[in-house]
Amino acid sequence: MGAKLRVYKRRIRSVSATKKITKAMEMIAASRVVKAQRQVAASTPYASELTRAVTAVATGSNTQHPLTTEAEKPTRAALLLITSDRGLAGGYSANVIKAADQLTERLRAEGKEVDAYIVGRKGVAYYSFRERTFVESWTGFTDNPTYADAKKIGAPLIEAVQKGTAEGGVDELHIVYTEFISMMTQTALGDRLLPLSLDKAAAESDGQAKGEILPLFDFEPSAEDVLDALLPRYVESRIYNALLQAAASKHAATRRAMKSATDNAEELIKSLSRLANAARQAEITQEISEIVGGSAALADATAGSD
Repeated sequence: MGAKLRVYKRRIRSVSATKKITKAMEMIAASRVVKAQRQVAASTPYASELTRAVTAVATGSNTQHPLTTEAEKPTRAALLLITSDRGLAGGYSANVIKAADQLTERLRAEGKEVDAYIVGRKGVAYYSFRERTFVESWTGFTDNPTYADAKKIGAPLIEAVQKGTAEGGVDELHIVYTEFISMMTQTALGDRLLPLSLDKAAAESDGQAKGEILPLFDFEPSAEDVLDALLPRYVESRIYNALLQAAASKHAATRRAMKSATDNAEELIKSLSRLANAARQAEITQEISEIVGGSAALADATAGSD
């Protein structure tokens, strides 16, 4: 019986140590998600104004630009998948990968080939394990992305769109990431970045949402040159905002997962403590029974000798 009690005590110590780790990770994730929320809030106005500027140029001119003009028969699309570098975040990466698979199937059903670009070790591991090809990958910064990371990701994607399928490029650019809605709600979604949907972009801009009509402009040196300058910034800002949203979502998911692990550890410690108490009581009862039995045997032996 003493051996069983030692096993319970050893398991309690082990679970208690795990609980300390998960509690610390929960607190770290909670502090990081607050910082990520602030970064998302700070980057969103910039992305919105860039979208508004690009929409104004595209609707205020008759320029046919490769980044705003729909291909007559699109045959190839690039898909940027944003996952995490680390685990311990529940179903965070699994959900966004599932959304990417669904978007890939839809694009293929439309007759388009899909070139995958991946952010995060989880996505890279998923594609590598299943022997799926991808064009390029980026890792090591998903917890705290910077604008430089967004520029690094956006450069080959913009180049692929500018080339077009005739030169080995793509006709469309899609992005799949996890949108941060609140501490308890994060949603994996897919969005098309290029070609820019002017109707959607106009609806998303603040002025258009308020019923403001976009004016006509004269462009210097030309509308095409302005689009050449603005659209890369638009793509980079949207990718940066998506990276920040994904980082905030990942930290929130980690916080929830670690809180759940901490709560489970507490419940397991209580259960093991009850079992340890029962084992100790059984051990004490057995010792008392042995003492009483020994005393009775001694009394019988003494009476017999008399």
